[in-house]
Amino acid sequence: MQVTRQRRSNEKDQVSLFGRRVGRRTMMVTAGITVALAVTGTAVAQTSQFGTQQVGQTTARGQVVSADQYIAPYGSRTVINDGKIMSSSVSPDGTHLAAAVADGDAALVVMDLKTGRVKQKVGTAAADDLRIKSSSVGQEGPTYSPDGKQLWLGQSDGYTKFTVGADGTLSNPTAVSIPADGSKHALVGAAVFSADGSTVYSAVNGQNKVVAIDAATGTIKQSWAVGNAPRGIALVGDKLYVSNEGGRPAKPGDTTMNSYGTQVPANPNTGAATSGTVSVINVADPSAAVGTIDVGLHPTAVYAKKGAVFVTNTADNNVSVISTRNDKVVQTIATQPWPEASVGYEPNAVTLTDDGRLLVTLGRANAVAVYRYTSPQQPARYVGLLPTDYFPSEIATVGKQVVVSNTRGVDARRPTANAGHGTHDTTSSLTRFTLPDDHVIRSRTAKVFKQNGWTPGSVRTARGKGHAKPVAVPARLGDPSTIKHVFLLVKENRTYDQVLGDMKQGNGDPTLTQFGENVTPNQHALAQQFGLYDNFYDVGTNSAEGHNWLMQSDNPEYTESSAGEYTRSYDTEDDVLGHQKSGFIWTGAQAAGKSVKDYGEFQSIETKPSGATWQNLYCDAKNMEATGQKTAYPIQTGSAIPSLNKVSVPGFPLFDLSVPDIYKQQIWKQDFEKNGPANLNMFWFSNDHTGGPPSPAAEVADNDLAVGKMVDEITHSKYWKDSAIFVVEDDSQAGLDHVDGHRAPVQIISPYAKHGTVDNHYYSQITMVRTIEQILGIHPMNQLDSAATPMYGAFTQKPDYTPFKAVPNRTSLTLGLPTQPSCGADTPAPQDAKAAPAQTSVTVPASEQKVAAQWKAWESHQRLTGTKAVPDFANPEQMNRLTWYETHNWTKPYPGDSKIYAPNDVPGAYIPSSENDG
Repeated sequence: MQVTRQRRSNEKDQVSLFGRRVGRRTMMVTAGITVALAVTGTAVAQTSQFGTQQVGQTTARGQVVSADQYIAPYGSRTVINDGKIMSSSVSPDGTHLAAAVADGDAALVVMDLKTGRVKQKVGTAAADDLRIKSSSVGQEGPTYSPDGKQLWLGQSDGYTKFTVGADGTLSNPTAVSIPADGSKHALVGAAVFSADGSTVYSAVNGQNKVVAIDAATGTIKQSWAVGNAPRGIALVGDKLYVSNEGGRPAKPGDTTMNSYGTQVPANPNTGAATSGTVSVINVADPSAAVGTIDVGLHPTAVYAKKGAVFVTNTADNNVSVISTRNDKVVQTIATQPWPEASVGYEPNAVTLTDDGRLLVTLGRANAVAVYRYTSPQQPARYVGLLPTDYFPSEIATVGKQVVVSNTRGVDARRPTANAGHGTHDTTSSLTRFTLPDDHVIRSRTAKVFKQNGWTPGSVRTARGKGHAKPVAVPARLGDPSTIKHVFLLVKENRTYDQVLGDMKQGNGDPTLTQFGENVTPNQHALAQQFGLYDNFYDVGTNSAEGHNWLMQSDNPEYTESSAGEYTRSYDTEDDVLGHQKSGFIWTGAQAAGKSVKDYGEFQSIETKPSGATWQNLYCDAKNMEATGQKTAYPIQTGSAIPSLNKVSVPGFPLFDLSVPDIYKQQIWKQDFEKNGPANLNMFWFSNDHTGGPPSPAAEVADNDLAVGKMVDEITHSKYWKDSAIFVVEDDSQAGLDHVDGHRAPVQIISPYAKHGTVDNHYYSQITMVRTIEQILGIHPMNQLDSAATPMYGAFTQKPDYTPFKAVPNRTSLTLGLPTQPSCGADTPAPQDAKAAPAQTSVTVPASEQKVAAQWKAWESHQRLTGTKAVPDFANPEQMNRLTWYETHNWTKPYPGDSKIYAPNDVPGAYIPSSENDG
């Protein structure tokens, strides 16, 4: 990464939140927001308002979702149980809506807007009404032709073009290919037809260009180079306006970071994009130079009407208004409704009604912001907010009706035949309403505030030094804490019931428990000693989202909207577009004057020496433990993010299931005993993901033992008296839970943690992050963690310094290995007679050997181990069943199934995963 001191080209046009004018040509509309909120009444409770409510529960304030929010939309709701809506479009006659969906049983659904029902499903499943070759869908579209007779669906390598019948249904799918440019697929963004319908203009997101396609033949007629990651597009007369989410191309001397093979101008500390632009193309003169307009960060949606082009700047939380007369930004409309936090609302769609009201969806606020708008030059006037379902992403008007597409609908509550819920049981929804009078909108604004937990004084800072008495979790940021060292241990993919469902003290379902006390004795012992939390939720669906939630207290809109394809990136550790401008938890710690150490978490680069097999690293770990010698197989890791690279401890592996977690624990132990901890210490212990060389039970046991030994080491050290250890899953996607698929195990380990209790209060990853921020004096990163209530109830002011003694593993760590280590197979200690027997073999009954062989062949293609391992590459429905079969020696069907399935027979096997589709 190169270093530069160059400022953003439009830095001179920025003003504070309450500014009225920016530069000579740009007006910032913000002050009206604060005034409007002052009269709506915002003295409401923070997220402690949830009490012991559970995700999925409907309350007086709405339904609880896993992101510390309630949802109760204005108007009518239609839930779509076919996955998440990634994008949608209304037909020109206003009778139908076509929605691209992901993580469900279709790639495209057609809705009848009169009845609110799904009229047709299009995808790769045999049950779909119309079959196509790939279920991948892009961030934008689908797009109707002006006469409504064609529909184009954007996918990885171009489009699938459909004929639209008189009844709105689709037929005759035809591929329109856009060739790859080396390794870069098209990954098309938005498209727009010429007025006569003869040409389709497409933002080719993966190749940083715009192409003109003959609508009849599919031939590419013209191409223009634009900025980085073109996404939204609008046609006004002969001019195309194209939003470039990654901003301008890099110049010599810029700090840059990768995004899909392009070096994008980036902040040298956070690795976030530093520019956003709109390209202007004159289609009447293809040889004319492409113009550039500077806008805010992460420009996404582009919408044109009445002499203006509106651009949602998702990361800057505002809307740029461009005058089509002179192609200048003439005003910038703030979409920051809560004065406590300036970022994290994520405006992502916009429309203008005929009566002059501008509607902007705020994805992370579950709301539509409404403004009175007259002209490009006249400042827009903020009116208020209307509540939506979970993560609104598209908005359109149909006559006097407003239609909002909500990506996550009512959360992961899709009805299935399973015996519990999973994170991939995703839904989406349409909400529809007639836009009410302004006074109704103002009255609903307070409801949105309550549903988000936005309250005055949520983020309070210390008044001065030396006056406050130290407590575990201070009430004010910067006040002293009795805790000086925080250890954040990130694990992989387990639900509460999978691990702790066998603990009778908590709200568990033992029939869903796969890795109970016989596999995770340390996790159970930690819960017994330091408290059991049975109402804690991971927010994300998968790893791409989960690590973002933990490191950024958000899954930025870029990653949220990429879930239909994930080709541009999956994990965004190495993608500039996946990083919020306010930084990460570690940059916040550094800004607060705290030290940081990272052990694998959010890293993206790894090289291993020859001979570093799982077996050899297992023996090496045993040798390091016995002799104190250094590793014989030094592993090199790193990050593309400069601030993380600076604090990363050498030699600690990242996600790699061919590296035992007990090896990672030894690498950490040597550094800990020599150099001590930092104030914030971050770890990635990933083997409970399963899929590596040993059996699933062995991998989870390896993970459990590594964590147990690490806690043992800390609690017997001089640092224990002022430490807190948080053990959390990145997500909970790899199993079922009887309450909700987002419910997950968590451990809070500290002398100041309440010992021996069962805590059934609602907590989430967001509240956990806020707790760490509060302890270390880190300013919250966005509106989500700003609104969250720290986990005050999990701590006490009377410390208990009793250390933890690691429990020997009961399941062999080498169980299921095709070749045992040279130092010998692992032989567990004798089991407690009261405990359930541990798995001692990986035998397959004769009746299931044929199907087990099919699974073995399937597993070999899932990129689970080695330096090119990819988290969640495997289809989740298939991976979860394989893990279940292996942990039950192929004797029990998956909960809710009637039999043991072959890979291709699994219900949901057609759902595309992170990178294996298309």
